[in-house]
Amino acid sequence: MILTVTANPSLDRTLEIAGPLQRGEVQRTVGVRAEPGGKGVNVSRVIAEAGLTTLAILPARNGDPLLTALDQVGLRHEALAVPGEVRSNITIAEPDGTTTKINASGQFLDDRQVRALTDLVLARAAGADWVALCGSLPPGVADDWYRVLADQLIARGHRVAIDTSGAPLTAAVTGRVDLIKPNEYELAEVSGADPEILRHAAAEGDLSPIVSASADMAHRIGGAVLATLGAAGALLTTESGSWFATPPPIVPRSTVGAGDSSLAGYLIAETRGADEPGRLRSAVAYGAAAAALAGTQPPRPDHLDPDRVVITDLAGAAPTP
Repeated sequence: MILTVTANPSLDRTLEIAGPLQRGEVQRTVGVRAEPGGKGVNVSRVIAEAGLTTLAILPARNGDPLLTALDQVGLRHEALAVPGEVRSNITIAEPDGTTTKINASGQFLDDRQVRALTDLVLARAAGADWVALCGSLPPGVADDWYRVLADQLIARGHRVAIDTSGAPLTAAVTGRVDLIKPNEYELAEVSGADPEILRHAAAEGDLSPIVSASADMAHRIGGAVLATLGAAGALLTTESGSWFATPPPIVPRSTVGAGDSSLAGYLIAETRGADEPGRLRSAVAYGAAAAALAGTQPPRPDHLDPDRVVITDLAGAAPTP
């Protein structure tokens, strides 16, 4: 079982428009979607579509529209009852795949609610193969909450994946983590590298700065680093080596949730016993499939094109189609 934790869930509303976004102008939509969201929720939805057991933990009041949406999609979940309505996040999707996100900060959680959420996670983690701690933290939650929670979970024998950014990510990598999933900006943020150097080097086909930053981070946390690089692909680094994967060609519709799908793809493959290249292939196949779908739809196995993901062993082996 894969447990996901979304401390700052959302109801994601995606507005598709017919042309480029024009600031200050009136534009009409050609499509509107409202879906349950938040990184951990997205990860659980993908895992459930793959036929694996998952449980999504989140704070939300009884009867919240998000919980209704989760019931409608049939996702197994458990919510800590809190006052106030879950935030709504708005995504504007242009025809070329460009997405503009406007995210609310989320509902404030007081100390008592944070303790109750922690206790709920620890209780439901029993028997879990992985616990994925995902997304931003809402107001009231300390920046080191993921780090403190990870320490408790690891002490109980659970494997922990963390996908976050900013101060929570900086705090998270001060101790052991089995897997982190940064993009190039988040990797630069915690490694001290220049994000523009990483981005420019990757665009030019020079992966050495990202490999170096990932290797340092993998050594620091004692686990794996899955660095997602958008349309360029992804890099997986462990203490055993580094592998790079380029995605199959797609027509992008929305990149929202693509990184979450990549994380889910990795966890699915790892749970099924795949080796490092196999986990990376699955991660990139899932991320690409998600980017080709509207809104934050979870890709299904029949959406995937793993045979067209090209893996390169950066220790020197030839690319593997």
